Amino acid sequence: MGFVKSPEDLLKLSEKTAEFYNAEVLTVYFETRQDVVERLLPPPLKPASAPIAGIFVADYPETNFGVKYLESALFLLAQHNGEEGVFFLAMPVTDDMAMIGGREIFGYPKKMAQIHLKRSGSRVSGWTERHGIRFMEVNANLTGKFNDENFRKMIAEDMGANPDVLVYNFKHFPAPERDGFDYNPRLIRELVTRRPRTMEMGEAELIIRPSIHDPWEDVEIVRVLGAVYAIGDNTMLPGSVVAEVDTDAFAPFAFMKLDSM
Repeated sequence: MGFVKSPEDLLKLSEKTAEFYNAEVLTVYFETRQDVVERLLPPPLKPASAPIAGIFVADYPETNFGVKYLESALFLLAQHNGEEGVFFLAMPVTDDMAMIGGREIFGYPKKMAQIHLKRSGSRVSGWTERHGIRFMEVNANLTGKFNDENFRKMIAEDMGANPDVLVYNFKHFPAPERDGFDYNPRLIRELVTRRPRTMEMGEAELIIRPSIHDPWEDVEIVRVLGAVYAIGDNTMLPGSVVAEVDTDAFAPFAFMKLDSM
């Protein structure tokens, strides 16, 4: 296949879903402050029923789009029209095609980074590094217990009967005149189905270090709730535009996928 694709090439590239096989994901949930969530959510997203945030580190060893890579992310629970989901503030990755696809199709705030995920016995560790700063580190001990055992019921409901994740992202692009956007920013609603084969719970320690380019410390950690480590297959389904946002209202939030300059 060259620069210009034939009809046969286009047919091969027309997959409607992104498939992830044997995905290894460590997710750590923590409580933040309500005012932090309110400040960081772009309109029309609203805070969820509780000020819960999370960080995950993932290894995707096989996909149906020919890319294997690592990924980490920082997210907030949020809702739109009464539907609770997750909103991603940041999503570093280790592959440029994974970065471009996620950003241009769905609006994920992806950047290139160095990412580590390793399990040794009952312990799982991960970190993310950019510009020489290891700004996120997580260590989990898969004891079967959470840091906060009251969090177990919420996880059982979330990961039990319905392990799927509803995702909200904003798709936007700067205008060539550098005076705004090419189009009104669009809120994208997308469903990710998860089929975990194994799932373990544990206690976690989470460290966030200051970085001007990756200000994850904006999401204050009030207390760590616990960790979930899962291995299985995931499917990213096609998304849809569910709202358009006024450009002036969205402008302060338009730099999540860019480094500070």
